[in-house]
Amino acid sequence: MLHPMQETAIEIRDVAHRFGSETTALSPTSLTVRRGELLCLIGPSGCGKSTLLNLMGGLLPIQTGSVTVMGEKVAGPMPHRISFVFQESTLMPWYTVLQNIELGPIFQGASKAGLRARAEAALQAVGLSEFANHFPSQLSGGMRQRAALARVLCLDTDIILMDEPFGALDEQTRMVLGEDLSVLLSRTGKTIVFVTHSLGEAVFLADRVAVFSARPGTIKTIVEVNAPHPRTPEFVTSPEFAELRNRLYTELHEEIRRTMGPGMRAAAAGADGGRVQA
Repeated sequence: MLHPMQETAIEIRDVAHRFGSETTALSPTSLTVRRGELLCLIGPSGCGKSTLLNLMGGLLPIQTGSVTVMGEKVAGPMPHRISFVFQESTLMPWYTVLQNIELGPIFQGASKAGLRARAEAALQAVGLSEFANHFPSQLSGGMRQRAALARVLCLDTDIILMDEPFGALDEQTRMVLGEDLSVLLSRTGKTIVFVTHSLGEAVFLADRVAVFSARPGTIKTIVEVNAPHPRTPEFVTSPEFAELRNRLYTELHEEIRRTMGPGMRAAAAGADGGRVQA
């Protein structure tokens, strides 16, 4: 029997995507997502990271190539297998936090038997038990994202797709939520694909980081992060963390330059003598 991290959760083969007749959002791309891993997607703005995530989750039609999830071909949303966390928490403001957590399984068609206990367990997992009867407007941004994460935990899908879920939060809150997510990954064994623009966030969270080229993007390289979950704050100050972050910076530098116009490239080269400052 294969170890879970050797099994395939998502298989992407030669997938490309266009918006309209002129905009190529994603060049042909292939990728295997391992069961139980956290895979980060990182790259320049507009390189196709979110497009690929939406193709995995069936939110965009497959134009060319194929995507399979746990052996099932993707032809549309798969709520029985995949749940999403977006940059905005998308909580219903007229429901309490607990009621919001219960909504997901109800929409999924789950039985109401035992639902309250599941929702309460999910809130406990993200440290929000004492805020169960609060409304979203009474929570901070970080707490609302915790509630969004509790909602997908209550859905209990094997796969979670996360599109810059901490992008609108301050750096300190992002760090704390990253630690919490690492703990949850170690406890639940969920398969998570996580889009981010933050090099440090990618290194801290990921088992592997897929680095995209500039648009029309495809995966340029994959960087392994061989550190066990849960990750601790001490990992951030380790030589391994710094080395991996610097490697991602090097891989991305040329791609980001390619997204600039000739005038911007010349100005940037003149400002630093052709060197990019860290």
